Amino acid sequence: MCWHKAIPWLLLAGNAFATEGYIIALGVEADTADGLAGALAGDVGLTEKTWLSGTLARNTVDLPFGNSVDTWYADAGIDHWFEPLGIRIGAAYWGDSDILESQDVPVALYWRNDKATLALNYIYRDFRFELPQTDFFQGRTFRFDANGVGLSGRVALTDSTSLGFSGMDYDYSVNLRLDRNAGLLDLLSFSRFSLINSLVDYRVIATLGVDAGRHHWELDLGTWKGEVDNGTTRTATLRFLTPIGATTDIEFGLGVDDSDLYGNVTFFSVLLYFYGGT
Repeated sequence: MCWHKAIPWLLLAGNAFATEGYIIALGVEADTADGLAGALAGDVGLTEKTWLSGTLARNTVDLPFGNSVDTWYADAGIDHWFEPLGIRIGAAYWGDSDILESQDVPVALYWRNDKATLALNYIYRDFRFELPQTDFFQGRTFRFDANGVGLSGRVALTDSTSLGFSGMDYDYSVNLRLDRNAGLLDLLSFSRFSLINSLVDYRVIATLGVDAGRHHWELDLGTWKGEVDNGTTRTATLRFLTPIGATTDIEFGLGVDDSDLYGNVTFFSVLLYFYGGT
């Protein structure tokens, strides 16, 4: 699972203050397994209650035998708030066309007021998988799909403290479980940015946010289970957001994964946010 996939929804979560304005996010993230990711995302308010969003991102994972896997991600979405209910719908492409790629359709129905937000989330994913030839497998190309359903929300506990959560459970049209000795796992499992980390059985994340003056601290604790390897990953991330100008914020993130699939990995991210409009 790559961090940039969350950017458009993070932007939309803050669109209440982006009235007919815009937010642009530019970020990079690296981990100790030689993974590197970069993303550009934007959220534009067409009216007080309608927003468009888009993301373009890429990450690279170096493999031990000298090759690398490059993954692209792109999406576009629209959000409209009918007050108090709203709906988000989008379309996305993700993957490496030589190995694994998907075309996604995420939809969310949400309710919100000044203190809380609650969303029912659904995503349809259409995959194409190029299984490479190994010493144990002749190779094969096949298609499958997945349906994901989940809940997410955030509530203000005090004027400066909030608690958030999100969870998704996926149902696949085929059995993806593989022997851990299969060559495919060797190809895809060296980093948190690896392709295999998008094929999850479930994912759960809890977030605690604290405002300290003009600064914002956020602690994310999460876990997910892989659909292919049946392994569990536990993750913790601390983020710090602070203004560096009248219309610009910078966010630093430091986290660690404890994964049954790719071991212990530390990662660091930097995000720049630019705000404009009325």
